[in-house]
Amino acid sequence: MKNNSFFSMTGFAESQGSHEGLRWRWEAKSVNGRGLDIRLRTPPGFESLEQPARVLITERFRRGSLQTSLTVEQQDNARGLRVDPAALASAVKIAREIAAETGLEPARIDGLLALKGVIVQEEQALADPLQRADRDAAILKSLADALDALCKARANEGAKLQALLTAQINDVERLTNEAANTAAAQPAALRKKLQDQISDMLAGTLPEERLAQEAALLASRADIREELDRMHAHVQDARALLAGGENVGRKLDFLAQEFNREANTLCSKSADIALTRTGLALKAVIDQFREQAQNVE
Repeated sequence: MKNNSFFSMTGFAESQGSHEGLRWRWEAKSVNGRGLDIRLRTPPGFESLEQPARVLITERFRRGSLQTSLTVEQQDNARGLRVDPAALASAVKIAREIAAETGLEPARIDGLLALKGVIVQEEQALADPLQRADRDAAILKSLADALDALCKARANEGAKLQALLTAQINDVERLTNEAANTAAAQPAALRKKLQDQISDMLAGTLPEERLAQEAALLASRADIREELDRMHAHVQDARALLAGGENVGRKLDFLAQEFNREANTLCSKSADIALTRTGLALKAVIDQFREQAQNVE
């Protein structure tokens, strides 16, 4: 059924069917989940459907929290009639008591049988194994239709999600370029900043060895080129996953964590207001990206 490699874990579908006086309806809905969590509900007497139903689900889905429920009802012409002995005995007793007290003629049998609850409809159970097998096959075929429709719904949501995630990655790339173009990221600005800081330290009484250590530490804290390089690499990895990977949800979620780590480091190194603003904007977009990536199968 799957003809698109990018799927959301969110969707809803239903199907209906009938077979020899029996009507049923399947509902299947899914939301995001860490793995494949199947919750299946069937009415009493249809427990034998649960195992083959789980097989149909696992053939189509890898991740998501799926809730699948079956409701069944008998058509009127598939029900038999029977007398409820307790209800009839109670009606006869009351009729006799009333006749004794009032002297009226006892109630007729047709009147008693017309009382609510005396005649009840009884569902006809399928005793023949072949008939029951045919019924179950028809119900499972209807479930397969519902699951295929759910696949399609998740694919449609996946296409929207793919477009949204692509736009967010474009924003990450734009902001990364913006960070690279800030004065704080330029070699000349870095050099000037270090020179000023070293001059301040030279004005004190720091030992030469301590001065070298402080200079190296300042250079490491001020240089954000490694973070920017890793951000660009993560952008390319994300685009590759969005372009054609199947079951890439976990990989995108991990990549979002890597994006966030680099953005945090970039903000912590920043001593420039423009770079800090760009870093905070990056974190906001990355949080949105991670939230949406958690819906990808």
